Amino acid sequence: MHGAELANIPTLVWGMDAKIVAAAIMVIAYTILFTEKLNRAVVALLGASVMIFAGILTQAQAFAGIDFNTLALLIGMMMIVGICEKTGVFQYVAIWSAKKVHANPRGILMVLAVVTAIFSAFLDNVTTVLLIVPVTFQITKKLGVPVYPFLLVEIFASNIGGTATLIGDPPNILIGSALNLSFMDFMKELTPIVLLCMVFVVGIFDFFFGKRLVSTEQRKNKIMMMRESDSIKDSSLLVKSLSVLFLVIVGFISAEHFHIANGTIAMAGGAVLLLLYTLGLDHDNRDHKVEQIFAIVDWTTIFFFAGLFVIVYGLEVTGVLTMLGSKFIEFTEGSISKASLLIIWVSAVVSGAIDNIPFVATMIPMIKSMEVALGGREIMMPVWWALSLGACFGGNATLIGASANVIVAGMAARHGSPISFLGFMKWSIPITLLTVLLATAYVYIQYFIM
Repeated sequence: MHGAELANIPTLVWGMDAKIVAAAIMVIAYTILFTEKLNRAVVALLGASVMIFAGILTQAQAFAGIDFNTLALLIGMMMIVGICEKTGVFQYVAIWSAKKVHANPRGILMVLAVVTAIFSAFLDNVTTVLLIVPVTFQITKKLGVPVYPFLLVEIFASNIGGTATLIGDPPNILIGSALNLSFMDFMKELTPIVLLCMVFVVGIFDFFFGKRLVSTEQRKNKIMMMRESDSIKDSSLLVKSLSVLFLVIVGFISAEHFHIANGTIAMAGGAVLLLLYTLGLDHDNRDHKVEQIFAIVDWTTIFFFAGLFVIVYGLEVTGVLTMLGSKFIEFTEGSISKASLLIIWVSAVVSGAIDNIPFVATMIPMIKSMEVALGGREIMMPVWWALSLGACFGGNATLIGASANVIVAGMAARHGSPISFLGFMKWSIPITLLTVLLATAYVYIQYFIM
């Protein structure tokens, strides 16, 4: 931050230390978010407004604190995924995969977990479960097998798979944008541990449920008779969507060489696909379709992020996060290895209890404030990867730990197969402990032994 901006930051607000007021605003906002009594976007925007009304930030400073690259990346990908969804390609892949294992329930359990993880890596995990779960209900009903293990493994796979890439999970988007990391940075550093965790998770579910998932040949034939091609609603749009999505991914991979922000690439991809989607239509139909796609964008999440950025920036400029960073350095005795391992477990525990997005948004400037004291960005990278792994894997710990968990639970309840909070934790706690332990070992071996 520039000296002129620092000069405008008050030391006293309402007769109190500005640090205390900023921290109080954050604590109140996060407490309300945790209770889920109010819409999260409303809470974040009100908290941001109070930061300005209190005089901690000016409006100009508040806007300066918003990471527009993250917002552009989210909006662009939401547009692309929203249009891709209309083609039916995701349902096509799920049915095609089920038939490739000859409708064997045990094989379908494994293949749907893998498909969910892959989709979650290149889309967002909420969209993935919204598309995969309805097909799962359809397949399990035809096979006459319980849907419960399928839903559980899909929840776990969505959160683990989303960890592998820059765009797979919001914490990674936040970290990537803040540090200007590339798509390949995430793939290279996190994909190995994601693959290892998926092998363990799929193996565990196969061990406990595989032999019990039995169906008759007659029921299997119902699956084999399903025509995956019927899922494709618009083949022309499918070609356009996959072409643009492919180019966007290529853009992410090559962006670092051309110094183009990921948000610009995603937004450009969204605009191009929107153009192709509406090209040749009459004025009214074209505008209607554009409005439909804009309506698909999760504006609640976008404004939640915007308000959250302002709240966190208020903590940053008043020095709260720098102070916390100093305390953290003292606690870990300046050790990068201790800091990394502690961050993994703290992130996992907190992310299991509350939404991992506000936690990661708060941790980013705090960890940044520690970089100079601990040797710079390059030396600190293990801590950043630890933050990503802990926050993403920790989302599996409880039914409210990640948005995908809540979505699947709601869909299951509507289909008469409710997932209880405690019932979920019988599986989620062991799975989370296992994956976080694997992640801890991976970080330690990868960065501090090899």
